[in-house]
Amino acid sequence: MEDRNLLLIVTDQWRGDIMPDERCRWLDLPNVKRLVEEGVSFRNHFSTAAPCGPARASLLTGMYAMNHRVVQNKVPMEQAITNLGEILRSKGRLAALVGFTSWMPDPATTTPLDQRYRGFGANMPGWTVFETTEEPDFERYFGYLRMLGYEVPDDPFDVLTAATNDISAPCRIDAKHTETAWATDAAIRFLHGRAGKPWVLHLGYWKPHPPFFAPAPFHNRFSGSSLALERPIAWQDYAAQHPFHDLTLSSTMAEDFVPGLSGRTALIDQGDITRIRQQYFGLMAELDHHIGRVLDFLKTTGQLEKTLIVFTSDHGDTLGDYYLFGKENVYDAAYHIPLVVRDPRPAARQHAGRVVEQFTESIDVMPTILDWLGYRPPTQCDGVSLVPFLDGKTPDNWRDAAHFEYDFRHLMSAAERRERGLSVHDCAVASIRDTRFKYVHFAAMPPMLFDMQSIEKESRNLAGDPAYQAIEKEYAQRLLTWRLRWANRRLTSFTGSPEGLKQHET
Repeated sequence: MEDRNLLLIVTDQWRGDIMPDERCRWLDLPNVKRLVEEGVSFRNHFSTAAPCGPARASLLTGMYAMNHRVVQNKVPMEQAITNLGEILRSKGRLAALVGFTSWMPDPATTTPLDQRYRGFGANMPGWTVFETTEEPDFERYFGYLRMLGYEVPDDPFDVLTAATNDISAPCRIDAKHTETAWATDAAIRFLHGRAGKPWVLHLGYWKPHPPFFAPAPFHNRFSGSSLALERPIAWQDYAAQHPFHDLTLSSTMAEDFVPGLSGRTALIDQGDITRIRQQYFGLMAELDHHIGRVLDFLKTTGQLEKTLIVFTSDHGDTLGDYYLFGKENVYDAAYHIPLVVRDPRPAARQHAGRVVEQFTESIDVMPTILDWLGYRPPTQCDGVSLVPFLDGKTPDNWRDAAHFEYDFRHLMSAAERRERGLSVHDCAVASIRDTRFKYVHFAAMPPMLFDMQSIEKESRNLAGDPAYQAIEKEYAQRLLTWRLRWANRRLTSFTGSPEGLKQHET
């Protein structure tokens, strides 16, 4: 398997229901569509955690958040946990990274003054960093802009916005110099440098993460397109339904997504939401263009047919649905993400274009990659290889639901938590979601239950309704069973014996 290549493309904040297929026929993304047509699409693929730090920890370790315990951005990861890059390096592979991994080191391995704790995150060990946006304030990228003569303000992220307060205006950076273009240039330089030798590349894009300003000409590419807005009831009614809704609706601010707007996202009018979404679609179009550059390079150099291509995201974005933006909530839009796998093996090519409806999770990506490369996933992995699906099969006893976890501690100050009667450890959320119902359990708040087949879906909380009492109990028990079944098993599969350490069959 040493001659096989891997291209892992990870975007940031790409919703799973916004893909160039029959669901969004107006979405002209020819290169992502090419992957869909030539690969296998996993239609019900969910991130097992949000936001970026927990989501990427799950993606790159194959572990649920309850096991890796990176419950929020900037939370350190235990040293004993390995990741995809470390495993590939241990197999003699050069695992290159363009982008970021949102990781923090175990405090037991360093000091509190470690510079890595001062920024948003650092890059996981094991990866050979070719280019990164992980450094504090994107130092490498913003330095690149300064070299080109751009005026980068005191808050350097302001350079990623429009030059005016018009939320329909393009980003002030030329399309040739955006961080998406810059990352793609780096990826192609890396591939040139390999000169045909086998390679592994984690290509991490920061978009379509906010601020939602696409460069010209992408910013108005989809000005005539729209996406149904999920707002069946007033935001005040959502806030009254559950204390968590009240919290998210009061703490999610418009300026965090589109500088120039102010106040709660709940107060953004529908016209502005349409314009913001069009910028979001434009960022997707920009990504598609640059993904096409990489695919064209692989085809031109004869490497496409020996490269596994995995296209996915860390999490999604509510984009105004339920009066929220971002991923700091419990709605499907924040956790439902794309997964498309293009497998060049002849046995898999005959299944090109297949759509898998079974529930898959972000923790499945790491064991899939290792399996495809011929390596056994480590015992820490909670995910399962998807290679059988690539071969046209459907494994027996596959999971019948998706799961995600979230920790909302940072939505409040310590004083606000005390006012609500919550400790930092009371902010945990876990959810199970199958084809019919979605159950959300809180450590210190009442649960939620949604009928996903009803017209109301996530707009009506059925928990506490006597008519749904039995269903609520059933899903609570299923969630508990899931946690018992998948609690950290890294060492529980081993045992001492007269012959020494033995591993049980799993």
